[in-house]
Amino acid sequence: MNINAKGLAIVIIVAGVAVVAAYNLGMNQAQNQQTASAPVTAPHSQQPQSVAPASKTLLPDSGDAMPANHPAGASQARFTHFQVGNRNVKGMIADGDEVWVGTSGGAIRYSLKTEDYKLYDVNNGSLISNGVFHLSKLRNKIIVGTYGGGMSVYDPQTDAWKNYNIPDGLADQFVYDIAEDEKGNFWIATWSGVNLVPGGNLEDSSGWQTFTVENTNGGLPNDWVYGVEVGKNGDIWFATEGGLARLDSNRQWTNWQHEEGLGAPYEKVKDDIAFTNDPAQASKHHATQKAEQGLGDVKVGYNPNYIVSIVVDDKGVVWCGTWGGGLSSFDGNSWETYTSKEGLPGNHVFMLRQGKDGKLWIGTNKGLARFNEPGQGFTVLTKQQGLYADNVFSMAEANDGSLWIGSFGGVARLSNYNL
Repeated sequence: MNINAKGLAIVIIVAGVAVVAAYNLGMNQAQNQQTASAPVTAPHSQQPQSVAPASKTLLPDSGDAMPANHPAGASQARFTHFQVGNRNVKGMIADGDEVWVGTSGGAIRYSLKTEDYKLYDVNNGSLISNGVFHLSKLRNKIIVGTYGGGMSVYDPQTDAWKNYNIPDGLADQFVYDIAEDEKGNFWIATWSGVNLVPGGNLEDSSGWQTFTVENTNGGLPNDWVYGVEVGKNGDIWFATEGGLARLDSNRQWTNWQHEEGLGAPYEKVKDDIAFTNDPAQASKHHATQKAEQGLGDVKVGYNPNYIVSIVVDDKGVVWCGTWGGGLSSFDGNSWETYTSKEGLPGNHVFMLRQGKDGKLWIGTNKGLARFNEPGQGFTVLTKQQGLYADNVFSMAEANDGSLWIGSFGGVARLSNYNL
């Protein structure tokens, strides 16, 4: 029987909601963590996960230590680990003296001052789905994009949640990103296209628009959209499973694929592909995509048109993290791609973020990398240097200067670093 990826994910989420009962958060020394790594799958094909033991206790930290083989210049860095059980940490943001952690078991608000935390999930009526993929802050409100539960919005002033789903105007109940443009419009990336919310007015769905492959005449190359970024000169950029798209200030669509320079060729990365669990094996949609690219015989996790993460830096350069094709940058005229051959730790790029210092951070299947000055390669952190795990899905920079790095099973907090 052929089950597409979306149908499979919905079944998994429904099952997960029925069994998730509590959340377990703890802290341990970096060198005392288990060494086993869970397999990582594409964002839309989340696998069933066991439930962590019921607990509301925040275990005291027994002290931090920097493991051996740390990067040069990081001798004073301190790692602290937070366990979240068998869950992915796909989204994180730092908000004042708090850090929000989005997991496949709900969203956690953690206080840097008191070290207290609070879980928001289906059980306490905050979310419709416990599978959190995206976290951000817009107009003093916390935005949560979920698997199958639409978009949830938290107002700190009223301590109240409001949920938005397809009946409220969303194109799809799977929400992966949101951005606000210079005119105050919201753009919401979903699994069935992109929503435009004029003026950011979430309460008036009559004005919402949805952009899809069909109504843009292929300008949006794929309806499965994983990221949206506001660029220069009013441009809006979209990361899709079918390539990169741009909607310019004149409302003209343009898109780019592997044949234009997105992602590394298979011959360059085939020896470094980490995942044998190819999404095309379980999804007719993915199988069709690969066949269209002439990749039908490639039975591993590789699709250079599949953009998992995106960021536009201060110079207007668009950075795209691909599924097995490494990291690609586009300056509006030409492409450049970086892979493990150029020092990137892994070729599956799950997370991209521009730091407060302007540096680009890259979360991969084999560690976290910081892009140095041109020609100076990458600075890399892995589990050996103190990360909780090598798969890096999310990151936040707190006001105290610490980095929070999300992986499968937990979060690493990196303090006093000088990379």
